[in-house]
Amino acid sequence: MINTFQKNFIAEIKEKVRQAQYEALKVVNVHLINLYWEIGKSISEKQAENWGRAIVPTLSKELQKEFPGVGGFSVGNLWLMAQFYNEYHNIENLVPLVREISWSKHISILKKCKDKTERQFYIQATKKYGWTKNVLIHQIENKTYEKYLLN
Repeated sequence: MINTFQKNFIAEIKEKVRQAQYEALKVVNVHLINLYWEIGKSISEKQAENWGRAIVPTLSKELQKEFPGVGGFSVGNLWLMAQFYNEYHNIENLVPLVREISWSKHISILKKCKDKTERQFYIQATKKYGWTKNVLIHQIENKTYEKYLLN
């Protein structure tokens, strides 16, 4: 039978494991966002060189072939990476912040918010308040940005 001291000890160790897992996920997220930023930048640069739109489906096929079982390299997601880079690379105070929220949250913001200032508001609020993706979507659908402007 486990006594109170043992239960507390085990609970502390479990919490340490959870915290380490969370910290590891944050590091992975930063690297993933950096990768998506760089891919988006590369696509954007090739578009500026008039490579045409056909390079993205080709890139998607090649990446999926080279990295089977790794998600994130669909044609649609590659275009989102380019949009992600194009939307934020000129906003100096936002560039470091975009690396601090998950890709799924960025997708929600990119798809649901058309205005740069609105996007910036939701990125900053998501980081500040630790919103989950579902909370973020609810805030966008609830027009929190517009309500904030009215106040």
